[in-house]
Amino acid sequence: MPSTKPTALPQRDVIAGWSLVLGQFALLGALVLEAARSDSMALGSWSGAALVTLAIAIVVAASLRLGSELRTHPAPSDSAVLRTDGAYHFVRHPIYSGLLLLGVGLVVMAVTWLAAVEWVAMLALLTVKARFEERLLTARFPAYSDYARHTPRFMPRVGGRSGR
Repeated sequence: MPSTKPTALPQRDVIAGWSLVLGQFALLGALVLEAARSDSMALGSWSGAALVTLAIAIVVAASLRLGSELRTHPAPSDSAVLRTDGAYHFVRHPIYSGLLLLGVGLVVMAVTWLAAVEWVAMLALLTVKARFEERLLTARFPAYSDYARHTPRFMPRVGGRSGR
């Protein structure tokens, strides 16, 4: 999809983006550590492991769809194109969706209130990060606003995407 010419990202946006990335990995790491502390081999552990496996598959598939455009920082690269196919047909942020599902799996494995609180914090942080990224994508891709109106942020609609 066509885009406007990329412009240099203001320093505050560079710092904000990296801060969000750092927070995301810190919360994900805290969830992993909390799940690793759990010594339970109950059904929750196996169910959580299944969710983690599914989540990893979602993250990998969405990452592969981005190919060389995949970046750690939420700002689009100079050569980025707007992806609206594959997993991006169903949600605007399938990698974040996968990370949230991974977090749910880790909470199920950990079975602690702390893990649940960490997941809620990760949801809040990824929501802020997605909004930050969407602001940059809207400025870069004129078609992004329409795409965002018809495509949910994290959770696909039951029955697929409506409006198209």
